[in-house]
Amino acid sequence: MTLHLSDIGFRYPGAAAPTLSDIDLAVAPGECVALMGASGCGKSTLFGIVAGFLRPDTGRVMLDGRDVTGLPPERRGLGLVPQQYALFPTRNARDNVAYPLRLRGVARRDAAAMAQDALAAVGLGEMADRFPDALSGGQRQRVALARATVFAPPALLLDEPLSALDPHLRRELRAELRRVQRATGAACLIVTHDADEAFALADRVAVMEAGRIAQLDTPACVHAAPATLATARFTGPVHRLPGTVGPDGAIETPWGRLPPAAPRPAPVPPGRIALVRPEGLARRPAGAASLPGELVLSVVAIDSRRQGGAFVHEVVAAGETFQLVDGDPRPPDSIAVRASSVMLVPGA
Repeated sequence: MTLHLSDIGFRYPGAAAPTLSDIDLAVAPGECVALMGASGCGKSTLFGIVAGFLRPDTGRVMLDGRDVTGLPPERRGLGLVPQQYALFPTRNARDNVAYPLRLRGVARRDAAAMAQDALAAVGLGEMADRFPDALSGGQRQRVALARATVFAPPALLLDEPLSALDPHLRRELRAELRRVQRATGAACLIVTHDADEAFALADRVAVMEAGRIAQLDTPACVHAAPATLATARFTGPVHRLPGTVGPDGAIETPWGRLPPAAPRPAPVPPGRIALVRPEGLARRPAGAASLPGELVLSVVAIDSRRQGGAFVHEVVAAGETFQLVDGDPRPPDSIAVRASSVMLVPGA
C-alpha cells in the first residue's frame, strides 16, 4: 500500500515558528524512504504524525487512498519499531512477537505459530523462549522487527532502529533489516540522523531542514549533487573551493581556472559556491601540471593518520584545508581537484 503525506504542517503550542511546513511525500509499496536531518529539523515530529501520535494542523496522511489523519495509532495498522524496541520484559520473544496478533483476535495457538515463523525469518527461531534480558541488543532489535512485520502491515515505521547498537553491529544488521523490509513488500519510512545508515537502507532519502524537505532523491544523487550547503555537510565530509563561479560553471580559484566538466544546459544561477568531497581529490607528484578536467594544487601536509584500510591526509593549500583519502601512507606534495567531482550549491 502507498503511504502519502499531503501538505503537512504542524506548530507546537507557543512555538514562534512552525515545526513542519508544506510536507509532501509518497512512499510506494516495497519502497524504503529515510527521513534524515540534523537535530531539530522536524523529522521526529513528522514521524509522530505518520504514526498517529500527533495530529497535523494542516494536510492529510493517506494510506492506500484512505485518510487516516484522524485515526489513533492502534487503528492505523502500521508496523512500528521504536528506538528502544519497547519489548515486554515479562514475555519471551515468541509472546512479544505474538502480541499484535492477539490484539487482532488471532487464536493463541495460531498466533504462537505465526510468531515462531516471524522469528525464524529474522534468524531467531531457536531463541523464541528467551526473555529480553537474555538477548543481545541486536537480537532484541530483530525481535522488535519480527513483531512489527508479523501481521503483514501495509507500512513500516522505524525510529532510529539501529541507534542503540554498537557501530559494528549496526553495520551488520543493516543488510538484515533491508532484507526483511523488502520481503514484506510494505512501504517503509525510517527516521535517522545517520547519513551512512540512511544511504545503506533507503531507496530514497528525504533530507529535512527547518521543517521542510530540502531534497528528496536517491542516496547517490543526494551525496553527489546536494541541493544545499547544509545537506552537503550533513551527508559527508566536504571542502569549499575558494573563488567565484561563472554562469558557465567555470570556477576562478586562487590556483587558476577550473572549467566545468561538461557544458551546462542552462546558466548557473548567481551566488553558487563550489564544493568537493575528499573522494573528488587525487594525489599528484610534486610539480605536476594540471591535466584536462582538473586543477593541481601544491600542498603542505599537516597530519596523516590511518583510518580503516586507508590513510587520511590533512593538507593546506593557499590557506585552505583539504582532506585526501587514499591507500598511500606518504603525505602528498600536490593534489588534483577533478572538475567532474565539483558540486555547485547555493551559498550560505
